[in-house]
Amino acid sequence: MDVDALQVRIYPDPVLKQIATPVSAIDEGVRALAGRMIDLMYAADGIGLAAPQVGVSKRLFVTRDPDDAVRALVWINPVLDVIDEGMASDSEGCLSLPDIDVNVQRPTGIRIRGVDLDGREMVMESCEHIARVWQHECDHLDGRLIIDRMSTMDRLRCRRAIRALVERGG
Repeated sequence: MDVDALQVRIYPDPVLKQIATPVSAIDEGVRALAGRMIDLMYAADGIGLAAPQVGVSKRLFVTRDPDDAVRALVWINPVLDVIDEGMASDSEGCLSLPDIDVNVQRPTGIRIRGVDLDGREMVMESCEHIARVWQHECDHLDGRLIIDRMSTMDRLRCRRAIRALVERGG
């Protein structure tokens, strides 16, 4: 795979609806993929990017580090646990759905577990915005998009933008 050629995939690209498979080994290919994803995330001024969004159906995503604005974190085979049952609705956008923002209801407190590029286990907990980002990116790993979580009102409000993406063919 030529990681330098990877670009953000746009809906309705079929890879965005696939359930990603676990990363079986952390090798130079995975490291190169993560590096390219970080570059693409920063270039698009994003806060997270999942491997399916660049056409690679693997359970890996990158996010900005909530404690260091210039550093990115790589999450390999992440697992989420809800630690606060409270729910909150907030506006979410997606690099794979340009010009579409919808309100998404999500649990407020999340624990994330995964491994980094050195194979070390990482665990973080948050009730801040980054918890929403983790959930959004894990949705990508499960083939779910924010349009799958839209309210009826958001679906009506965004129907032209979604139709334009479908007609463009991703």
